Amino acid sequence: MPAKLAICALIILAGCAGGTVRDDGRLSVVATTGQVADLARQVGGEHVRVTALMGPGIDPHLYKASAGDVDRLRLADLILYNGLHLEAKMGDVLAGLASRKPTLAVAEAIPVDRLIAPPEFAGAHDPHVWFDVQLWRLGIEPLVARLSELDPAHAEAYRARAAAYEQELDGLDAELRATFATIPDGQRVLVTAHDAFGYFGRAYGFDVRGLQGISTASEAGTSDMQELAAFIAERRIPAIFVETSVSTRAIEAVREAVRARGFEVRLGGELYSDALGDAGTPAGTYAGMVRHNAATITAALREGAGRD
Repeated sequence: MPAKLAICALIILAGCAGGTVRDDGRLSVVATTGQVADLARQVGGEHVRVTALMGPGIDPHLYKASAGDVDRLRLADLILYNGLHLEAKMGDVLAGLASRKPTLAVAEAIPVDRLIAPPEFAGAHDPHVWFDVQLWRLGIEPLVARLSELDPAHAEAYRARAAAYEQELDGLDAELRATFATIPDGQRVLVTAHDAFGYFGRAYGFDVRGLQGISTASEAGTSDMQELAAFIAERRIPAIFVETSVSTRAIEAVREAVRARGFEVRLGGELYSDALGDAGTPAGTYAGMVRHNAATITAALREGAGRD
């Protein structure tokens, strides 16, 4: 089926779903990414049943809705997604559902003046808002309002859980700032496969460089790779990082280009960028993912302090 027809079919099916589905007494929430799904679980608690369409290692920039996703979206009481074009290939689907289903684009609830608008991203905003903990926190209140509207009987429970989670995120943000303060200023340079860490850099004082652009759908040319390699060699950056949802080939090629310039840069470890880790592991939650990234970055860059 052509893509446009498939999108239309999905929207029509979703529009015919009827009322809410509560066979177990909980709201059925379908979220696109793991980060958004975790936010729903933290706020909704026992009163929601959350399904994430994109699991560990999945790149949302390239993700296409499957037949199973159609059924999940059709039966959902609430559809949550990041927005800001993160779910690029699902964009038309999600936009079409908005007039027929309760939906919330979490990142689009953040004030525009708090968003980053990279000039190379065609006038759109960087969607990777979750890398600034205080920015991600701003998605909680709109989610509480949406859940309470659909399930007013548990509105107070949603507000209570939200308040507790806001406090947890405030503590997480403070923890990150203390952790990163142990890295010398000159070493706070984060090089990754794609430019997903702009909000992270702005919030926590890092110079961030990505080989690919904001979206992994963009391609890096030879000149981009050589330019990044020259920067790493000149600055003597001790480590660069791979991402769980992006192929390692590009970063390995950068490493070889740096080596050709007479400098050996290490692989500092694996970061979670557009997806969480496996369920049941520390990185399977948003807070756990953030802590994993912070520990990995800090260990690699602090170890390289003073390296020739």
